[in-house]
This record gives sequence, C-alpha cells and structure tokens, in this order.
Amino acid sequence: MFQFPNPKTQDPKERRQQRFFEIIPGTMTWTTFISMILVSMFFPAVGSIAILVFDIYFILKIVFITYYSVKAHFKMDDNKKVNWWDRCEQIIHPEKYASELESRADALQASLKEVPFKEFKHRRAVKAEIKREKEFSSSVKKLIPIKDQIWDWRNIVHVVLLPTATEPAEVIEPAIRSLAESNFPKSQMIVLLATEERENAERRLAKVEYLQNRFKGVFRDFLVTTHEVADGEMKCKASNATYAAKKLMAYLDEHKIDYKNVIFSNFDCDSVVHPEYFAALTYAYITNPKRLQRAYQPIPMYFNTLWDTNAVVRMIVTGSSFWHLYQSTRREMVTFSSHSEPFDTLVKVGFWSVNIISEDSNIYWKCLSYFDGDYEVQPIHLPISLDAVLADTYWKTIKNQYKQNRRWAYGVENFPVTMRSIWPNKNIKLRMKLRIAFEMLEGHYTWATTAFVLALMGWLPLVLGGESFNSSVLAHNLPMITQTLMQVSLLGMFVSIPLSMLSLPPKPKKYRWTRYLNMLFQYILFPIVAIFSAIPAIDSQTRILTKNYFGEFWVTEKIRK
Repeated sequence: MFQFPNPKTQDPKERRQQRFFEIIPGTMTWTTFISMILVSMFFPAVGSIAILVFDIYFILKIVFITYYSVKAHFKMDDNKKVNWWDRCEQIIHPEKYASELESRADALQASLKEVPFKEFKHRRAVKAEIKREKEFSSSVKKLIPIKDQIWDWRNIVHVVLLPTATEPAEVIEPAIRSLAESNFPKSQMIVLLATEERENAERRLAKVEYLQNRFKGVFRDFLVTTHEVADGEMKCKASNATYAAKKLMAYLDEHKIDYKNVIFSNFDCDSVVHPEYFAALTYAYITNPKRLQRAYQPIPMYFNTLWDTNAVVRMIVTGSSFWHLYQSTRREMVTFSSHSEPFDTLVKVGFWSVNIISEDSNIYWKCLSYFDGDYEVQPIHLPISLDAVLADTYWKTIKNQYKQNRRWAYGVENFPVTMRSIWPNKNIKLRMKLRIAFEMLEGHYTWATTAFVLALMGWLPLVLGGESFNSSVLAHNLPMITQTLMQVSLLGMFVSIPLSMLSLPPKPKKYRWTRYLNMLFQYILFPIVAIFSAIPAIDSQTRILTKNYFGEFWVTEKIRK
C-alpha cells in the first residue's frame, strides 16, 4: 500500500530528515537578506554586481511570464467559444469527426466570400472559427491511432466536493447554481457538500436543508457529510475532504460505479465554474490514454467579489490570476485551489494528508510520487471564478488578505514531505528530482525575496559601502542602471493592465462608471502591494524554520455585499 511521508512523524530518523528539508527554504531567504547587508557593507562592489544580476534575471522572468500569460489568456478566450459537449459526443468516432470538421471549415471558407469586406468584425469572427475548426481537426486526427482508448462520455460521473466550515448558504448557492447551469447532463453529476461538525449545529443544518431543497432533483444526487476531527487530524480542508471522499467510496460501491469512471472535483465552496468546464474536462479525460495519471486544473479568476473589495486586494488577486495563466502553459504546473482528479487515483494514494494545511498542492505531490514522476496537471483553459477577500471593514479586508496569502505561502510545507518521498525512489530519475526540488524552492524563494531585493536592497551598497565605494564609477552609475532596469520591467505591467481591464466581469449596477477609474489607477499601488505580498511568504517560511507551525487551517471569511 502506498505510504506518503508523515510531516508530523515521531520516528527519530524520519524527524531528522523532515527538519533538514524544513529549514532549507527559510534559511535561503534569511541568508539572502543578511548576506546582502554584510556584502554591501564589506564588499559593496560585489553586492552591486549581485543586485544588477538579480535585476536582469527578474526582467527576463517578467518578459517570459508576460508572454505566456498573454498566450494563455487568448487560449482561454478561444475555449469559451467552443461547444465542448458536442466534442464529447462526436469524438467517439474520430475519423468521421475529423472529416466533418474539415467540411465545416470548407463551408465557412466558402461563406466568407459572401461577407462584405466592410464587415470587419463578422469576417474576423468567421476566420477565427475557420482556424479553430482546422486546428481541432488536426488534433482529432492524432487520436485516430488510439481510437480504441477513447472512452464513452456517457459512462463518466462527476462528483463535485464543496467543503464548508462557516460559509453561509448565500456564498455556496452560486457555486451549486453554476453546476446546474453547466453544459453537461446533470444526471451524471453528484454534489458532495462536506460540512464540519464543529460548526454551529443549528446554522449548519439550516444551511444544508436550504441548499438541498433549493436544488432538489437537479442532480443525480446531493450528498452531505459531516466531518468530526479525529485523533491525528488537523482542523483543515484536507481532513474534511478525505473524510467526505471515504464516505463517497461507500456510496459508489453501493451503486456499483467504477472508480475509474468518476472524476472528483475538489472545489472551494465559492467556486463558480464556466458553463463549458465539465464538458471540456470530460473531453480531456476520455481522450487521454494516461487519464489516471493526470490532474485537471481550470484557471482561477477572482471575479465573484472583485468589484466590491478594495484596490490592494484587487491588485493581489489579479496578479495571482495572471500567475496561474502563466503556469497553465508549463508542464510543471501544480494543482491550486479548485481542481479535478480521477477518483481511482485518489483512492490509490490514500486521498489528502489529514495533517497538512496546503491540501491543493499536497495531492499533486502525492500522486507524482505514486506514479514515479509520471504525473502531470492537464490545464483546462476555462475560468473558475472565486471570491476575492472581502470583510466588513477596509482594514479587516487587508488583514484577511494577508492571512490568506500566508496560508497560500505555507504551501512550502510540502517541500520536506515531497523530498522525503521522491529522493529514496529509485524509479525517479535524478534529473527529475533536481528539477522538482529547484521548482519548489525557486518559486517560494523568489516570492519572499524579489520585492525586497528590487525595492530596498539596491540602495544598500550606496548606504553601507562607505566613502571609498561611493566615489567609484560603479557607485555613481548604480542608481541610474537600477532605475533603467526597473523601468524596463514595467513593460510587463503595461501589457497586463489592458488585459486585466478587458477581463473584468460585468460591472454591478450599483456602481457608477467611475469605478473603472479605480480599477485603472489601482496599479499605482504596485510597489507597496509587491512588498505586502512578500511578507506572508517570509512569515510562513520563518514559522516552519523555527517550528512555529500552524495548528489548523485558517478559513477565509466570505461575505456578500
């Protein structure tokens, strides 16, 4: 039976291994800060060169991220226009389907001759559709040699887990409504509402009763579980999800449903899916021969309360959305927030670790370890809308955003257990082990250090270097070079601003048009927000470094205006 390392192990040898890997991220971060001060004081020329190299690296990274996030943005927009259910229905006969797609493209090409040149918008739409049909026809042709491995979409059952601790029904209802409005048969969808026993019983039962009555008869089933924290578990989303998944096993066994036919979506309870998501997810699953070795990830977009929250939060969640767009173009993508997995795979790996905070990435690393590194996230380029942090007051909203960022950054806790799992595994190549270690460390390291190095430490050699250094040519040119490099880095923002403005959800009627100006001018806060976003990463790494671990999952307060 597969065993993933226990982060709370009491075995002396395993505990030493755990602590060795735990101290690495925080040590790297604090060593950077301390060494930059010392080097700037005693070797200011070396410190200046190091800062310039870091600046150049940052600029190259910005260019890289910007290019691929823009590419993913347009791909997501394109996927919104596809009837994915039609693709599910047709793909069972790929030869016939490819021929039909080519015929459609030819028909559209012929119809284009009838469209006057002055109707630019119409012609552009037709050309885009022709391109889409031709590209998809090519991808369908690639499936012909493996047509026997394409599954029938009618056998697929979707189970959507919505874990809830204190969230009111008004937060959860839009998420379930989006499932009901999806372009996929609801007779093949099961809602699994996972409540917590520690929630006030009267409020919990009233919430459950309301939601069950509101969606009675809409889905194949509407299941409810109530999790009680057991010995050895933390009060966290992972333990709730694992409890609910184990209850689902009994349900599936009773109804004789094959685990391999079940796609399990672990969503946040405020997750509002795009209408085409489950059809697109089904298509990805039934056409991939390695379907059981894939996780499936929509693109998180924080649209639900974006218009209601403040500028600092909007900046943070907009940056997060662009980061996830960029990640969706990489093989190294890791599951985040709301995602989907084959239930059969979840059973084999033993579900989520019940004593860990960051369950979304934890399940990815468990599956990757189980499959000896042959496991990937397959992005579904469709948005899933989540709540941006919003509280009763401005400053409470800022405080809650800090706590949420700190919980996200606490995902670095997966580094020790993942290293303990993959390094002894002889079936995983050394090159892959090194790549995984680098990816995990580099992401958390740059999150914690980049803003401070760029904003503050570039001036340290001038402040601490003394008269001898300040009279040198390098010291004279350092501010000008640093400023120029930072201005170049702003090019990424000039690309992301118009894209983020175009991506905004419809403005609520309660707000005037001037609200758009707030959305535009919020980017003035970028330097402050960048530093604010780095502090939670330092906080999380320092907690693990000093054994000041979190004892339970902090639940983000969710309200509606």
